[in-house]
Parts: sequence; C-alpha cells; structure tokens
Amino acid sequence: MTPTEAETACFEAGIKFGTLYHQFAGTPLSPESAESLGRAMEEAIENQPFCVDVQVTMRTDRIRDELAEMSAAYTEFTGRFADIEMVIEYEGTTVRTSMAMDGDYPMMRVDSVED
Repeated sequence: MTPTEAETACFEAGIKFGTLYHQFAGTPLSPESAESLGRAMEEAIENQPFCVDVQVTMRTDRIRDELAEMSAAYTEFTGRFADIEMVIEYEGTTVRTSMAMDGDYPMMRVDSVED
C-alpha cells in the first residue's frame, strides 16, 4: 500500500521532530544562551526538505527555576525548556505540529492536516 500525501507529510513532521529533539538534547543551556540555541534549532531544522517554518520558544522561566534549585550556572536542554511549532508542506498537504509538556513528558503532536 502506498502512503497518502497526508501520511507522508505527517511522517516528514515526525522525522523533523526526532531530529530536532535528539540533535539538541543535552546541549549546555543557560538563560543567557537560550534564545541563540532556539534560533539554531529553527535554522537547522528549516534546512530539511518540506519544512516551511519552525518556531522555538525557549522557556527561560523553567531554565531559571531549575538552575535555582541546582545552584548551577547551566543545565542541559530537554523538552521542558521549549515550546515548538513546526509547519511541513508536502505535495499540497500542510501539517501543523507542536511540542509542549504533557506532565513530565515533552509531547510531540500533529495539530492539523490540511489538503
């Protein structure tokens, strides 16, 4: 069975999220470096085929809270430190996706599929 265009577009979105998350997980992070890391994530993932837009909103409030608890100067990037939205276009199908915390887990989801 050949995947539909919508299925392929959703697959592409999954590839982009997997790449974004696993490429940057563990990167040293501070409130001062958060915005530049967010821009680097956006620019890196936008290079991939079919990726139209990536918006990374760094949660510096969460970074500061963690650093205060640890009494440290930096921490490591994990999904709890960013809200992410991504738009993928494949053969006339647009997929809108997002990542946000669901309890303790960074949940990546398909928000809409538009033909």
